[in-house]
Amino acid sequence: MLTLQFSAQDLARIRFAYSPLGETVSSLRALKDPGSRAVHLPWARRTRRLLAEREVPFELLSALVRTPASYIPDLLTPVPESGSPDLEEELAALTALPPTAVRTDLERIVAPWEPAVVEFHRDPAAGLTRLADEIRAYHAVAVAPHWPRMRRLLDGEILRRARLMADDGAGALFGDLHPMVRWENGLLRVAHRSVHGDRTLDAGLGLVLIPSVFVWPECFSQTNPPRQPGLRYPARGVGCLWESGPTAAPDGLVRVLGRSRAVLLAELGSPHSTTELSVRTGMPAATVSHHLKALHAARLTTATRVGRSVLYLRTPAAESLFDDEGD
Repeated sequence: MLTLQFSAQDLARIRFAYSPLGETVSSLRALKDPGSRAVHLPWARRTRRLLAEREVPFELLSALVRTPASYIPDLLTPVPESGSPDLEEELAALTALPPTAVRTDLERIVAPWEPAVVEFHRDPAAGLTRLADEIRAYHAVAVAPHWPRMRRLLDGEILRRARLMADDGAGALFGDLHPMVRWENGLLRVAHRSVHGDRTLDAGLGLVLIPSVFVWPECFSQTNPPRQPGLRYPARGVGCLWESGPTAAPDGLVRVLGRSRAVLLAELGSPHSTTELSVRTGMPAATVSHHLKALHAARLTTATRVGRSVLYLRTPAAESLFDDEGD
């Protein structure tokens, strides 16, 4: 059990971020061990085939992301400095790491090391260049084609959490974050199997909450001063990300709202635009838009503009209609 002590200043500095680099690295665990991450099995099957067909080289990256293993080198999962960095920003920071920091990270990996890791430890500068190239190549096939959809899911998760905190404070923010996480009396308890101890967040650094697609079903904390601490957790709605068909609506809700509106509301456990809902449900976009206006007027959905899209999401009142359905 890891226990983090928060001050008032720490609470004031809670922020959200997501990381293309972190998603790329975490996705490799889902690719290598799909049995433990069955939600991502449809993605893993397609991605494994594409990587083989295109002969994408990622030997060093694969050697660093071992399964099963409780530790991934910190250099591959930095806490984002900004809310939504792009991959090249994160790779620039990666390749600028000093050799001593690289070696310190690598030396936390339990032996035996694969030859690629041994060579990386011997020549960190060359290894960082090789690693960045492998990450770009792997990301282009495994993550980039899905990133717009993933990003909308992550944006929706951040909007939902921000709304919970605005309405009911930090307790609501952490309340259903993850089964491993519990908030009580200014303490955040994370039930890790291999990380233990009580820590006070240094100098009011606060905490970065990092919703993730591929970290599911786990939760990871990062407390490495002087960086701001981070907590990576699964975003809500990950289980629906790779589904191609519409989500089933409860029969009782269909009888009250009608099938079309009930189906749309069932889809909105995670954020979607009008266009996405049209594709997923097979309804014309104009019909989707008409029903969304009615659901919004009934205060069953929220509508938030993110870039060029408007994302719709169920309100807490609408969530209560699905609580008994295992949504």
